[in-house]
Amino acid sequence: MINYEINQGIATITLNRPDKFNSFNRPMADAFNAALQEASSDENIRCVIITGEGKAFCAGQDLQEAIDPNGPGLKKIIEEGYNPSILRITEMPKPVIAAVNGVAAGAGANIALACDFVIAAQSASFIQAFSKIGLIPDSGGTYFLPRLIGYQRALAQMMLGNKISADEAMQMGMIYQSVSDDQFNEAIQSLATQLSNMPTKALALTKFALQKSMQSDLPTQLENELQGQLEAGNSQDHKEGVQAFLEKRKPIFQGK
Repeated sequence: MINYEINQGIATITLNRPDKFNSFNRPMADAFNAALQEASSDENIRCVIITGEGKAFCAGQDLQEAIDPNGPGLKKIIEEGYNPSILRITEMPKPVIAAVNGVAAGAGANIALACDFVIAAQSASFIQAFSKIGLIPDSGGTYFLPRLIGYQRALAQMMLGNKISADEAMQMGMIYQSVSDDQFNEAIQSLATQLSNMPTKALALTKFALQKSMQSDLPTQLENELQGQLEAGNSQDHKEGVQAFLEKRKPIFQGK
């Protein structure tokens, strides 16, 4: 249900229920959380890619499980499945790329939006599908989407459940990039390789500083920046970056 591969410091987590459009059931949610935890704790991993097998990125929750009277129920599905996943992505001390290869609906869309970079194939789409089945957005959707595109557009997507194309998503600032289907894999690997060769600790501290800025006033955020800068300044990568600059050569960062 989850494929986990490592190649040259890049971990790729592939949602693998293509016959169900990679919708989540409990075993897949557990495997996804385990893969995220492994990627987070492995110091050799410098970048993480999340993608889907087949035609879809992720269709959200498997509704057969959700309505099963003997199933886990909505509370456990969200509390023990989706919420830990979103926190693991946002707390990941390295960049996370959502490689949206096809439709991303419901929780699938919001898992993508929780990532640091979202690159979508032009044929892909995003749907806040919750209202169509009488539910509200979960998996961090009500947090991330209005911060990305503003209250009005976020509310419209969530209430109306309209399909948003990859190009539309990029134009409104919802995702980082929409690329043609034939260039999609190359674009993902190019970005992941670039990020994996950068100073990983500084990237993580930048990510966490931006997250804090969403709730901080200016004096607090200036202090957050100071503390982050002091930590980055003690890293091996900072020393290597300065030395490479002085020696007029390309730095070789180790992510430490």
